[in-house]
Amino acid sequence: MPIYEYACPECGARFEQLRPLSESDKEIECPKCHKTARRKISSFSCFTTTEGGVPTPVAGTGGPCSGCTSGDCSTCAS
Repeated sequence: MPIYEYACPECGARFEQLRPLSESDKEIECPKCHKTARRKISSFSCFTTTEGGVPTPVAGTGGPCSGCTSGDCSTCAS
């Protein structure tokens, strides 16, 4: 069962919910303010560790470092 990310436009709460694929487009209630939340586009990245213990992104997985040309996550400012 996929996990979906949501953001509430009313209170700004962000939350995740496991839902069947058949319910992916159904409305969901914000657990904080009980208004209708919107599903976010989810992105993820995969990391591996070099022999020296430095985390590096796995090629082709995107993520927060997808535009970085360093190839070394230890230089990331975020």
